[in-house]
Amino acid sequence: MDRYERILGGLFGVACGDALGGTLEFMSKDEIERKYGYLKDIIGGGCWDLEPGEVTDDTMMTIAVAEGILDNPENPIEDIGKHFIKRYDGKPKDIGNIIRIALGEYKRSSDWMKTACYAHQATGGMSAGNGSLMRCLPVALYYSDVEKMLEITALQSVLTHYDQKATDACQFYNLLVYQYLNDKPKIPPIREHIEKYPEYKQVFQLSKYQLKPTGYVFDTLICVLWCFINTSSFEDAVCEAANLGGDADTIAAITGEMAGVYYGYNAIPDRWKEKILIKDHLISIAQRIIKDNGKI
Repeated sequence: MDRYERILGGLFGVACGDALGGTLEFMSKDEIERKYGYLKDIIGGGCWDLEPGEVTDDTMMTIAVAEGILDNPENPIEDIGKHFIKRYDGKPKDIGNIIRIALGEYKRSSDWMKTACYAHQATGGMSAGNGSLMRCLPVALYYSDVEKMLEITALQSVLTHYDQKATDACQFYNLLVYQYLNDKPKIPPIREHIEKYPEYKQVFQLSKYQLKPTGYVFDTLICVLWCFINTSSFEDAVCEAANLGGDADTIAAITGEMAGVYYGYNAIPDRWKEKILIKDHLISIAQRIIKDNGKI
């Protein structure tokens, strides 16, 4: 599989997971079963009254990271921040509380050094949300140097999320994506890199019913890894993630990113890809990434 197909798979993966999971956001598994059975189609609606194929902040913040990197690959953090503010000013649907507080503080202070710390304090130290994890994919897609990739992954996280748990989750996740982008098999990279993040080892022992689909970054990444490990196709991984309910759009989006890189663009159901309203934008970003590929 060529690199472009994996990059495009990751970008469409986040959008498809987001659009599917957005319908089920904040619902319990029992509520989902009563209303939808097991949702496998992108139908819109839900608490955000989405159009079929419409995405939320999960995809739009991922695009913001990608565009910031493409604007200034050597030192992208300020540019990523500018795109965050542009998205924030556009009043996106479903903006996370930590990100909303952090970006509001930046609008007041114009100082990125203060934003994440302010949000951390304002939330009583509860800043280990999944908002920086959901958007970190483009860093792994762009940078061929793994150390540079890990550095930028961490820096984009601490723009809004002060807690080290959020940074650790982003770096662990992007290490895996980086491996799959470079044609590695599915499970060995997880077993290898999980040694650096031993709190996640429990994912191999958990049952589906022990998963907690919350906005806490640890719970989210456990759900993502479980859905990816315990399925054998892109569609099954993303459907499992979305139908957990809770923070369904984000968990399905993050699962879709990883599964999209691993399985590739052609493995994503056509009925999903065709519905994504911003598909041309995603294709353009993938083309720009592949054009720049290998420069850094």
